Amino acid sequence: MQEKKVSHIIVGDIATNCWIYPLSETRAGQTLPSGFQGCAVIDPGAEAERIIARLNQLKLVPFYILLTHGHFDHIAGLPSLAAAYRTPEGGPLITIHRSDAEYLGPDSYPVHCRSFSAAAGSAAYIDALWEDMPSPDKTLEEGDAIGPFTVLHLPGHTPGSVAFWDREAAVLFSGDTLFQGDYGRTDLPGGNEAQLFASLKRLFALDSGIRVCPGHGAATSIEAEAAQIHGI
Repeated sequence: MQEKKVSHIIVGDIATNCWIYPLSETRAGQTLPSGFQGCAVIDPGAEAERIIARLNQLKLVPFYILLTHGHFDHIAGLPSLAAAYRTPEGGPLITIHRSDAEYLGPDSYPVHCRSFSAAAGSAAYIDALWEDMPSPDKTLEEGDAIGPFTVLHLPGHTPGSVAFWDREAAVLFSGDTLFQGDYGRTDLPGGNEAQLFASLKRLFALDSGIRVCPGHGAATSIEAEAAQIHGI
């Protein structure tokens, strides 16, 4: 199996991994610039202009913008990124799990303020970066197929946290559920420790060779994390 060429860019003050995943598929009715191909952008957490510059460098155009969950540090770059690739033919398909859909759309500002205030004691960071959030084009459920990915619903960090798993390429984007040597916090609104631990157990039951691309920090593997994280 040929290893996928996964790229990422670290964005924002909270150092979020924005992952860029080339796709072999084409999109009917969409004409790409010469030499470009489609991709998925996972968690555009901030600095849309830097993400766009990297996409241009890699000669990629986003067909999908996939959100592992709704926290602001994973989606702040979404409005500008989506707008930059909106054409008369359409634009990137914006997806989030149904249980985190409140973080998108016209009523999402107070949701983000509550969440970030719980984390930082103030919503000033939200106000400094706020752009009106688009609504999702598709809300996800457990087992959905989106591009090459299967959606795994992994509640705990947020009610609608998910992983995007390319089974064929053995790559999994874990968001803030699983990191290298650690796992996501559960003390923010909607967090649930028992659910998170159940989600981790589910991940650790997957094939040990799966490459894990987390929301923060270095890439790892199911094998490495199952061996390192104990007591759940």
